[in-house]
Amino acid sequence: MKAGPPRPGALARGALLVAFLAACGAGDVDEAAPGTPLPDSETEPVRGDWLVLRLGADPENLNPLTSNDSTSSRVLRWIFPPLNVIDEDTLELEPLLARELPEIAPDRLGYVYRLRNDVTFSDGVPFTAHDVIFTLKATLHPKVAAPHSRNYFNSIAAASVIDEHALSIRLKEVYFRNEYVLGSISPIPRHYYDPDGLLDGISVAELIAWDELDADKRERASLFAERFNRDFQRRPLGPGAYALVDPAADFVTGQRIVLRRRPDFWAPGNIDLEDGWVDRVVFRIVNDNEAALVALKRGDLDHMGLNPIQHLRATGTPGFARRFDKFVHQRGFYSYIGWNQKRRLFRDRRVRQALSHLVDKRNIVDKVLFGLGEPVESPVSSLRPEHNAALAPWPFDPERASKLLAEAGWRDTDGDGVLDKRIGGESVPLEFEIISNAGNEQRRKVALTALDAFGRVGVRATFRSLDWSIMLDRVRNYDFDAVVLGWVGGILIPPDLYQIWHSSQAVEGGSNYVGFRNEEADRILEAYRVEFDPAERKRLYDRLQEILYAEQPYTFLYTPKTIEAWDRRFEGVRWIPGVGSDLHEWWVPVSRQRH
Repeated sequence: MKAGPPRPGALARGALLVAFLAACGAGDVDEAAPGTPLPDSETEPVRGDWLVLRLGADPENLNPLTSNDSTSSRVLRWIFPPLNVIDEDTLELEPLLARELPEIAPDRLGYVYRLRNDVTFSDGVPFTAHDVIFTLKATLHPKVAAPHSRNYFNSIAAASVIDEHALSIRLKEVYFRNEYVLGSISPIPRHYYDPDGLLDGISVAELIAWDELDADKRERASLFAERFNRDFQRRPLGPGAYALVDPAADFVTGQRIVLRRRPDFWAPGNIDLEDGWVDRVVFRIVNDNEAALVALKRGDLDHMGLNPIQHLRATGTPGFARRFDKFVHQRGFYSYIGWNQKRRLFRDRRVRQALSHLVDKRNIVDKVLFGLGEPVESPVSSLRPEHNAALAPWPFDPERASKLLAEAGWRDTDGDGVLDKRIGGESVPLEFEIISNAGNEQRRKVALTALDAFGRVGVRATFRSLDWSIMLDRVRNYDFDAVVLGWVGGILIPPDLYQIWHSSQAVEGGSNYVGFRNEEADRILEAYRVEFDPAERKRLYDRLQEILYAEQPYTFLYTPKTIEAWDRRFEGVRWIPGVGSDLHEWWVPVSRQRH
């Protein structure tokens, strides 16, 4: 099984699962189902049927460079394969759109990629090195709304075409993940995304040195960015086996996204090159988890992530087991409450520390997750060697919280039960709003549990659920006080937390959503990127996690168990703990096909 190196910057790159949405389960349906042994004539994979997956919300958009949410990524991974993939069994890089692994210069500053010569985009136009260079131009263009991706390519100095199927990339500094990051480039077609050739004649190096561009090139490049950011949010076109053929009919907001297998796919039947067995991949947008479980049992979904109460109470009957399988494992996911440090209330770390002391993480894991998870103290997964296991559990300690707030100058001076403080000559109450995405019952329960503890020490907080896209827009524009969210991190390769924690990423559209700024953390994040010794990288990240632990820009909450449920009519299903399953391998015997 293979997976592409995670596309840099997304809330969840290449992730199969939606975020957990806790809710009460529906009644079971006792129905005869597939899963019996197959006759010899049906043991080989065949084409046909649909794979119907659940999205908990509409994608932010389907522009492969500007989108930065897990929902978009789950759709786009079918349309835009990368140059290289990671074999999840061997953890080795292997070529996909590239013909072979890159030729790397001895100084590690030069990469030559040679591409397959048989690849076409879904409109039939051949894929060439010009498309890879164009993808780099768009990614590195400072006016394209992709700062979350751009930071991974900061080491690039120049890139150029050698011939139609070869290109050269020159770096200004080494980065220990460059082979993975450059291999993760998912090319987009130049002829489609820049039909007027606005970036023609402008090099990658010139776009990087934006301030030095002459007036004509800057005008053309600015017009490109304006169009690129605006015009391609709902009509992606890539070289993958599946395509959004009719955006008007196949992308219906709040209902569905339908991807159809290309009859002209350039590598038919080659699952290693990300062909698939099903004729269609259908994403149904189902916001509510209870409704999603009903849809699964009714046959309107083929896979979903269950929350703990559904796993334990609503899917344990013989009838469910006859029709569906389940698999429980831990992935590199964690939930958190993020404190917006661009808000004056949260600039003092003692306030953030106090609020973290008011969140009973163990109780949340036991009562909300029913024990199917573990509290976390840092953003590095315990499945990775870079995890700092020496960090003690952050204690639930209301008394300590009250002392910290008093030290920070917060007292109830007017007797209204709410702490206040004079800031800038005015009396400011310690009150704020926590937001999260609608339909995520688990996050709602986390927030409400915290609100109760906050109120007991004089902190007034409220909670609001927002539509996913509205919430993301507010978070990315720093238009919030606090937010309950989560990150998925890959566990196959060493982490790089620059995107989330470096101060340069605390900009609109960046991923440092809480505006965290710390000079020592910046130095560590920069040094880590150019360090090739795993032991030294471990030392650096141990210290980074100590800083985050002390600063509490997030209240790190928990890592939940991932609970998969899928229809047993599918064959070829295998799960790698902590990683997931390659959906391209799933197939349905003819006798079980439904669509």
